[in-house]
Amino acid sequence: MRKTVAYAISNISQFKKAALQWAQQFDEVTWLDSNKHISNYNSFDALLAVDGLTAFVTDAANAFEDFKEYQAATKDWLFGYLSYDLKNDVECLSSGNYDGLLFPELYFYQPKKIIRIIGDTAEFIYLNMVDDEIQEDFDNINSIKLIEDKKEPSKDVKIKLRIFKDEYFRKVNKMLEYIHRGDIYEANFCQEFYAEDTEIHPLKVYNKLNVISKAPFATYLKIQDKFVLSASPERYIKKEGSKLISQPIKGTAKRSKDEKEDNDLKNSLSLDEKERAENIMIVDLVRNDLSKSATKGSVKVEELCKVFSFEQVHQMISTVTAEIPKDKNIVEVLKETFPMGSMTGAPKVSAMEIIEELESFKRGVYSGAVGYITPEEDFDFNVIIRSILYNATQKYVSYAVGGAITAKAIPEKEYEECLLKAKAMRQVLEST
Repeated sequence: MRKTVAYAISNISQFKKAALQWAQQFDEVTWLDSNKHISNYNSFDALLAVDGLTAFVTDAANAFEDFKEYQAATKDWLFGYLSYDLKNDVECLSSGNYDGLLFPELYFYQPKKIIRIIGDTAEFIYLNMVDDEIQEDFDNINSIKLIEDKKEPSKDVKIKLRIFKDEYFRKVNKMLEYIHRGDIYEANFCQEFYAEDTEIHPLKVYNKLNVISKAPFATYLKIQDKFVLSASPERYIKKEGSKLISQPIKGTAKRSKDEKEDNDLKNSLSLDEKERAENIMIVDLVRNDLSKSATKGSVKVEELCKVFSFEQVHQMISTVTAEIPKDKNIVEVLKETFPMGSMTGAPKVSAMEIIEELESFKRGVYSGAVGYITPEEDFDFNVIIRSILYNATQKYVSYAVGGAITAKAIPEKEYEECLLKAKAMRQVLEST
């Protein structure tokens, strides 16, 4: 069904930039970049998929069941996204908040052309119908003239807040009331920053965001006129053979240019009782989600509350794994674990109900997931956070940030953490 040709690349950094620029001619583009982060569960350094042969898109109530049929019929590489609001297909929930982006709830496509980069090798994995274009595409990528990221006069991107500080405090205090009453233990409360009647250059914005953040799950997704430009540090779920891996993030601290202060900030995060409690609550939720799919007794916590350092922030990350039966349907696995625990709360359904009540925007792809499924039915999906979303037709730009609210939450500190998480996106948009 597919032909694979491997090429040795002398300048991998330049090749990556050129490949992503070359991909802009297509209506469907997915670019996943690990930014040289090394982990036990890396499958590639970068992965590019373009030009859909078939596609599955839906807003229907039975989205997962319909997607299951599409995946079974295709049995090929699939790339795309799951929006947060598929929660309504998983549980008896609804979404009624404002949506300026208008992305479909679920979109996957079967690409004609895939380029997988591992080390200094680029593998061109093309459907047989286009395999005669491999050499030509390789030559075109190598001869492409890269867009220079010149310092240009800034366009006036007027970023607005969906809710203001006082309203944020009021809503967080309302969430704390629910917690103190015992309705929930924790919930992820998010707010949207947006710009209307705004045009951006998606590739340039992504490149700037990626330079600032160098995230391990960086994503550039283009579906016709809709774009996801992501510097995500978080994995939602990966399947590798019979093994599932989920790596929730809870706990954030700023970085410092001073080495001693930076180490102190990192150590303080690792010892912070509130942050550890938040992380452990979500680990328990993820363990419960994975147990729905897993063989009995196979769910394990490989790493608990380990602090990792990124360009902008330190993050507390845990790793939870499980084994699944060979006959387990992979779309069922996604349905049983979605939305991810780090973006919902505990108990999960009650947290999602309260999130819907108190938030002022429809999350959509934000806090959903972008990823891929292989012909062997392995998969890997990130969590769409630290991301800019753009609808070019609507001229609407959006980024959202949030944090876990627990009984010990202080609204002022939660607000400061939101602004810290929003810093890279704001910086990129205001310099575009």
